[in-house]
Amino acid sequence: MALPDLEPLIRTAAAAADAAGSVIRPYFRAGLTADDKADDSPVTIADRNAEQAIRALISARHPDHGILGEEYGLENPAAGLRWVLDPIDGTRAFITGRPTFGTLVALLADGVPILGVIDQPVTGERWIGAVGHPTRFSGPFGGVPGTRRRGALSEAELSATSPDMFEPGDLPAWARLQAATRRTSFGGDCYAYGLVALGQIDVILESTMKVWDWAAIVPVITGAGGCVTDWLGHALTPDSTGQVLALGDPSLLDAALSCLTA
Repeated sequence: MALPDLEPLIRTAAAAADAAGSVIRPYFRAGLTADDKADDSPVTIADRNAEQAIRALISARHPDHGILGEEYGLENPAAGLRWVLDPIDGTRAFITGRPTFGTLVALLADGVPILGVIDQPVTGERWIGAVGHPTRFSGPFGGVPGTRRRGALSEAELSATSPDMFEPGDLPAWARLQAATRRTSFGGDCYAYGLVALGQIDVILESTMKVWDWAAIVPVITGAGGCVTDWLGHALTPDSTGQVLALGDPSLLDAALSCLTA
């Protein structure tokens, strides 16, 4: 399909993040309890209410669009434009009082991410990426969108949310990439991808990712000069396996893939 006019859609995505933030902030560090879902991941009333707020806003503005959210599934599955939502990416961080979670709002056109927002509602940081546009960043701590260049993997900062997210068969590939990079840090969820877009982290490798975990990060990182693929170097699609590789410097892709596929 032809690319739609993105500016009104960017305004919708920003408004959706605003709506989610208004729901989420009162619950932060408020002693919230969490339920365990079927996959043992936690979910809270904040996740559910924030997604409902986003859905209501998008449905009012774009009733012909599809909506897929982590908590409430798919609406209007035949629509060529589909919003993909993760109201709180990093619920474990959220319920333990760490401000490294975020709200993810993405728009896919026939399965391809064309717009993404990473929003941290407590710190007030927001990244907006859209096809054909440089990534935009706003926040109180400064930072200029733009990934950094590295001469080799040996100079790169590597990150992953948790080593527990890897399947047993993933661990040898992770170990090879870790050995090839300069240093490793854990934690961050979607916030870490925002830091790639600000040139603070160079490589993220993750697994068991759902479409709502990665759809928003693709436009943000690519619009800042980086790239996001699966572990074979292919573009991510809703049918991807959940293995995600994000690089601030695309020239490191071949070296990273050599580690993953050795």
